[in-house]
Amino acid sequence: MDFDLIIIGAGPAGLCLARALRGSGLHIGLVEQHRLASLQTPAFDGREIALTQHSAALLRQLGVWPRLGEAHIAPLRDALVLDGGAGHSQARMHISHTLSPKPELGYLVANHHIRRAAFDAAMATDRDSPGTPPTLHSEQQVTHIHTDAHGAHLTLASGTTLSARLAVAADSRHSSTRRAMGIPADLHDYGRTMLVCNMTHEQPHHETAWEWFDHGQTLALLPMNPCPRSGLPRSSVVLTLPSQTLQPLVDLPEDAFNAAMAQRFGHQLGTMRLCSTRHAYPLVAVWARRLVAQRFAAVGDAAVGMHPVTAHGFNLGLRSIDTLAQEIVRAHQRGQDIASPALLERYQRQHQHASRGLYLATHALAQLYTREEAPARWVRQTLVGLGERFTPFKRAVAASLTGLH
Repeated sequence: MDFDLIIIGAGPAGLCLARALRGSGLHIGLVEQHRLASLQTPAFDGREIALTQHSAALLRQLGVWPRLGEAHIAPLRDALVLDGGAGHSQARMHISHTLSPKPELGYLVANHHIRRAAFDAAMATDRDSPGTPPTLHSEQQVTHIHTDAHGAHLTLASGTTLSARLAVAADSRHSSTRRAMGIPADLHDYGRTMLVCNMTHEQPHHETAWEWFDHGQTLALLPMNPCPRSGLPRSSVVLTLPSQTLQPLVDLPEDAFNAAMAQRFGHQLGTMRLCSTRHAYPLVAVWARRLVAQRFAAVGDAAVGMHPVTAHGFNLGLRSIDTLAQEIVRAHQRGQDIASPALLERYQRQHQHASRGLYLATHALAQLYTREEAPARWVRQTLVGLGERFTPFKRAVAASLTGLH
């Protein structure tokens, strides 16, 4: 065998798994289609990731957190759910950090900073990094994969062949590796596209995240640290619209875009100004019907690709990595097979149990809050209004946001 374990995909999930297994004595390979330079210094992609307290603790254990840089970590103290247009009929539910045992519900970190810090942690050679880094095969795609009772066998686009006792897919929710292994997945295309960018605004955000289900659109505001150039309040702004409606907005000149976004936010933030590039992503959720096969496992989005409305995608991905890494390390320490059917079944059972309910609830929520019929609007406003008055429900939401339940 060339490796004990091969990880396919050097995104945050694959890199965090590689880091979690460092110091275990396992020989790890990492296959990634992008260039080394783009792994070392990832480009801004618009996405801000909401990290729970539990995820932050895992990233600290992995040595990723200190590599993020304090300037790139923004506290998320409170959350605000809004339904309806700006005005007297708007329903509001405020989730305060005082409902949780921590001074903040979580943190916000840009995706490209997480990618950079995870790569640094996985590949580091400093004395604080245990073991040896994984062997990286960058600018390589897996063109063929098959497994047998003895191992996993991969062929790369270059013609190189690799083998390992276990192969792990961490190559996105549209995982070609998962598909090649014959694992079916339920895919739901919401027919909507998410526009993300950073904007400054006049009014403070009070370190509060907004999720606003307005008529015909969904808006989110993710609080960031102040703009380093202007000192103004700064947020990651997310607008979700039907796909055919969004593109004209993406193409607007900057001044017209600023005015359009301020209007969409009901001018509740005052003047808004773009301070980053704009990025658009189609909204697609994926549920892999199985997470494992013979000497094969899927983690991160390759296992469960969440709709972002509840901000749990990357947090669930970290849970899958933690669960699988613990199983692998425990088996290796006992001299057992790190890809035994029993081990893989335990991983699958634990992660599906942790994610199934949240996936279904998120899907149902996304369906409800994108419907524009009058009954759906009434149900939404009623639920938000009831939630604001029912403290135990808000406490449960706060627990979910912190990841400490």
